[in-house]
Amino acid sequence: MEQGGPRGRPAAQRVWLRTNGALPDDPLIHVCALTYASDMTLLDAVRAPVEPLWGERNFDMASLDHAMWFHRPFRADEWLLYQQESPIAHGARGLARGEIFDRSGRLVVSVVQEGLFRPLGGR
Repeated sequence: MEQGGPRGRPAAQRVWLRTNGALPDDPLIHVCALTYASDMTLLDAVRAPVEPLWGERNFDMASLDHAMWFHRPFRADEWLLYQQESPIAHGARGLARGEIFDRSGRLVVSVVQEGLFRPLGGR
């Protein structure tokens, strides 16, 4: 993986996440909640080397595709670690990969997403 960009930050980040409150025991509810949450920060790994992740955004971003593999049961209302990286960004597109681990360190979900990135205002 290429490390660092113009700002010297790696194309990676880690995010802790869980739902805000308890969910029913139905495993499908947990899969749906995590599927929704998995899209919220993954493409930030692509832009991390070139701009701050918090504050004003200088790019329009759009998801082109998003795939997930569910390896074992988990609860979305318990803390999960979302480890994210971007191996490449080129030609206004970026690829991001994520691995989601439970509190025991077991890999529960793998995620891949490709996104479109365009500077705001045609810069």
